[in-house]
Amino acid sequence: WILEEIAKVHSTGLKITYVEVAVNMMALSKKRNTANNEINFINDAVENVSLTAGYDVVITPFLFDNFTEENLQKIFDHIHQSLNPGGVWLNTDFRLTGKWWQRIFLKSMILFFRLICRIEATKLPGIEQCFAKQDYMTIKQKTFFGDFILSTVYKQA
Repeated sequence: WILEEIAKVHSTGLKITYVEVAVNMMALSKKRNTANNEINFINDAVENVSLTAGYDVVITPFLFDNFTEENLQKIFDHIHQSLNPGGVWLNTDFRLTGKWWQRIFLKSMILFFRLICRIEATKLPGIEQCFAKQDYMTIKQKTFFGDFILSTVYKQA
């Protein structure tokens, strides 16, 4: 759906690299209306994709919560190196804010995705620390689903 939302704002002239590991999700994404934008669909894990420098915007929805701390940093750095200086990064992921139901919901989701998708995570990794370590500035944040989901727009310093 994000491709359609982007096309509503910019209907032409964008070059988008769309990386998705799940075959079914990729098939659904290819059916979306992307207007006259050029989409390069890559059906693979982002850590396996050779990303070249030169991206102005990176969007990572619910990506980093799939990884352990060790692999999080490697994958973050892999994506970070492809973003132009001054580029913008929109990241959306889960977070715990102390509400009792969040821990139960998170443990259930992690268990489900470990069994079905074989994710490696057993807990949420320190995503915010990766952005801080590379001196990203927070431009805007918005929370959803009782503050359990956090979307942050970062700008590279």
